[in-house]
Amino acid sequence: MAEQIEVRIMPNGRMVLPKAARAALGLAGAGVIAVSVEGDEVKLTSMAASIRKAQALYQAHVKDDQSSEDFLEARKAEAAREPV
Repeated sequence: MAEQIEVRIMPNGRMVLPKAARAALGLAGAGVIAVSVEGDEVKLTSMAASIRKAQALYQAHVKDDQSSEDFLEARKAEAAREPV
């Protein structure tokens, strides 16, 4: 079961992310996290984890491991062949 920590939110919306939570996210000092709202829950994700998730989604859908530049060039060529 995940650890649950009570955090107070100031009137201006600021809060202090506890040390244990920062450590779990791999944050040392200042950093950036992704915040997502899922129903009535807020999820904090490290940028490293967000990048890994995006890369996994890309790998699950990529064809022939083409780069985004390759994809755009192929799409431009395809669009040029389409009748106007």
